[in-house]
Amino acid sequence: MANAKPMSAPEGATGILVLADGTLVWGKGFGAEGNAVGEVVFNTAMTGYQEVMTDPSYAAQIITFTFPHIGNVGANYEDLEADNPFALGCIVREAVTAPSNYRAVQSFDQWMKSNGRIGLSGVDTRALTRRIREGGAPNGVIAHNARGEFDLDALLQKAAEWPGLEGMDLARDVSCRQMFRWSGGGWTQSAGYGEHPDDLGRPHVVAIDYGSKRNIFRNLADAGARVTVLPATATFEEVMAHQPDGIFLSNGPGDPAATGEYAVPVIRQLLDTGKPLFGICLGHQLLGLAVGAKTVKMHQGHRGANHPVKRLSDGRVEITSMNHGFAVEAGTLPENARPTHVSLFDGSLAGLELTDRPAFSVQYHPEASPGPQDSTYLFGKFVGQLGKST
Repeated sequence: MANAKPMSAPEGATGILVLADGTLVWGKGFGAEGNAVGEVVFNTAMTGYQEVMTDPSYAAQIITFTFPHIGNVGANYEDLEADNPFALGCIVREAVTAPSNYRAVQSFDQWMKSNGRIGLSGVDTRALTRRIREGGAPNGVIAHNARGEFDLDALLQKAAEWPGLEGMDLARDVSCRQMFRWSGGGWTQSAGYGEHPDDLGRPHVVAIDYGSKRNIFRNLADAGARVTVLPATATFEEVMAHQPDGIFLSNGPGDPAATGEYAVPVIRQLLDTGKPLFGICLGHQLLGLAVGAKTVKMHQGHRGANHPVKRLSDGRVEITSMNHGFAVEAGTLPENARPTHVSLFDGSLAGLELTDRPAFSVQYHPEASPGPQDSTYLFGKFVGQLGKST
């Protein structure tokens, strides 16, 4: 197959998505040229495409945006969740137009190109999303060639041979490489991002970075915490050497069971200290594994900024942002763990807390603020527990 003769695309097509089952989806490429293999997923958010592309939780994934007009506000240097994009590429309905926003510093096409990410436009994203909903998230290759020449056999082989996310530990790849301190706060239109002094009087949170979004650290700082960030592979001794008042477990990509091979033993030791612990997304899944629950690969996953979640304590509904392809199975929770939130889309577990120690977690992203800031109270809840543990 590697020696197959390149095949020309249909007239005008400069991009293609090749799925592992042989499905070909043609379109017009933008951004960088080349090809990349990963899991093809969809995101239903109407805004925030730059934050989505730079979310480390999207490592090894190709994003289909269901909202048709992606790129119309361009790109800037503020709406980033990491220094570089982690999503491999994106698929959109309409061609990317020139930016129309006062904050833009470059077009989305230029931003994708400068960051080595591949885009594909002119695709029936509704049909592709329906296929993912019905058949699950497939493996695929996204490719862009300005001459419209593609070695389809080689691309198909690449898609078919990619092993998929089950059993794949990606947190180690996207995590920070060394300890750092975080002091930045939230963003305002008038002043940009705020700054908090490294005040030793503020309660100290050690955040374990499995692929965290920057806005999580901003929310922790805004809630009153002093934040130190450690790599995903940090040991119990390395965490405790910083004398934390509480521990935060971040979001991140990949299979939680694979990451849990080195993370779960550390989390169990941290739980035994009695210090408050808060987990988001992958951190939620790792907390579940640490107390004996099981995780499962979801059929299509949850990715979007409009997911309703019911808070079981009072029945209130929170509109949340989600990005996960694995979930904690509620039926496997031990007696000392109880559900706190459930998804109103499919009833899956969206939050848990322990009854015998100050530890809780949510599957969704309370820092993402999809419209109303329904869930930011969780940061205040966590920081309010600091200094009160044994």
